[in-house]
Amino acid sequence: MPASHRPIAARRRALLRVPLALGLWAALTAAAAAEPFTVAEVDVEDRKAVFATVETVDVTAARTRIGGTVDKLSVDEGSQVTAGQVVAHVADPKLRLRRKSVEARIQALESQKKLAETALARVRKLHASGTVAKARLDVAETDLEVVTRDLAAVAAERQVVVQQQAEGAVVAPAAGRVLKVHLTKGAVVLPGETVATITAKGFVLRMYLPERHARFLNTGDEVLVGTPGLTADGGASETRTGRVRQVYPEMAQGRVVADVDVDGLGDFFVGERVPVYVATGRRTTMVVPETYLFRRYGLTYVRLDDGAEVVVQPGQPAPGGVEILSGLRPGDVLVPPPAP
Repeated sequence: MPASHRPIAARRRALLRVPLALGLWAALTAAAAAEPFTVAEVDVEDRKAVFATVETVDVTAARTRIGGTVDKLSVDEGSQVTAGQVVAHVADPKLRLRRKSVEARIQALESQKKLAETALARVRKLHASGTVAKARLDVAETDLEVVTRDLAAVAAERQVVVQQQAEGAVVAPAAGRVLKVHLTKGAVVLPGETVATITAKGFVLRMYLPERHARFLNTGDEVLVGTPGLTADGGASETRTGRVRQVYPEMAQGRVVADVDVDGLGDFFVGERVPVYVATGRRTTMVVPETYLFRRYGLTYVRLDDGAEVVVQPGQPAPGGVEILSGLRPGDVLVPPPAP
């Protein structure tokens, strides 16, 4: 071979060694990852799929305190409110007229008081000079005291009317979201009528389980919560973990009621249905990682450490893999399936 061609040949031999080295490295890596798996019996929980509904922890009502006509309505269904926020206003025309009447009486009594004070000052001068008797002075002092007290009573009556007008503002008793508005602007209301229903203290999932599952349900138990059906993705199969916060002692129509706390539950749609998986008991079974299973001719196989391939019957997914119903015994050692 000419000397000029030798570097080219060496370069070709080096390029040929690269795939061989990569293949050898991949084979060694696969062999290292191919760890045997020993089949053993484990305890798993049987879970029942039920539907829970999004409910509010507490529901409160914004009510009217006086009768009249709703002249202002500042919230709608879905509005977020704070404690003390004015959600509506009730006006009673009679209160405005009554206030004018009371203020007119106050002005009249104030004039009478000035007149009584003037009369008392004159009588005191005359009594000091000996012109009038002591009885006349007592009468003038009593007249001034009566007018003063009448003026105080009418002023208190005006404060009552002012307070009644202020109570026309319907306020939210707690912070939350408005679920329903029961009245419209212009409606005639009586004292104590509900203007709006407001949620308070967040949202929970409320489950209704058959009473046969009541003995398996305890406060603090972990449950799996699926994706709500009203989400933008159409209800994916992702699950989240929730905790039972309260189990109610009273059953409703043969069902036990329990509340579940879930992070990121949302706070808008009340009554939304969410799939929940609750534990209804424990049993012993065999669980195999899914990587040790392979399918052939419509059947599911596993490979034993002696090279034999065994047909198995897989069951439901379980923590750590797939439940095996038949085909294996505790103590069997599995190896990863052959490459396709």
